[in-house]
Amino acid sequence: MAEIKIEKKRPVWPWIVVLLLIAGLVYYVFLKDDQVQNGNTVEMENTIATDTIAE
Repeated sequence: MAEIKIEKKRPVWPWIVVLLLIAGLVYYVFLKDDQVQNGNTVEMENTIATDTIAE
């Protein structure tokens, strides 16, 4: 009689953890970088430059 080898399925949760880590890294690099504010910023008042032409 032939012997049938049965392989157990590999767990899926390590792949889920790896995908979450990659997604977190992508979020940190591409999306979080836009929200970083530099400590050396200068605030300016809203001003309107107008040219006056004398006729």
